[in-house]
Amino acid sequence: MSEQAMTAETPTSDPLRATADAMSLALQAAKDGAADARQRVDEMLPAIGGFVSRLTYTTCYAVSYGVVFPSLLVARAVPKDNPIIHGLADGARAARDAIHSSGTSPVAEPASEHPHIIVPGEESAG
Repeated sequence: MSEQAMTAETPTSDPLRATADAMSLALQAAKDGAADARQRVDEMLPAIGGFVSRLTYTTCYAVSYGVVFPSLLVARAVPKDNPIIHGLADGARAARDAIHSSGTSPVAEPASEHPHIIVPGEESAG
């Protein structure tokens, strides 16, 4: 056999070169996969934002009708002229007086200290 025929039959490629080419292809595939993943995330981001928005709306709606509405219903069902209501009002007044007598400043001033606000049961100062 001639020398040319022999070299054509035996592979002359370097195994390290083949490994480097394979690693290069794998790296390029990973880059392409990352770009594809980023594109998919960009496409899904509005849907995720819509889902979070809808979840927040539904949660607030459920809280308002599941907690606030029944509480107000119970509060409105209790008659206003009964010992429980009088006790709650007296307790609130006692707590307010205790804060004023202890010398600490309250978080908010009582409405009676504001001349433009009329509190039922108290005479106006002006």
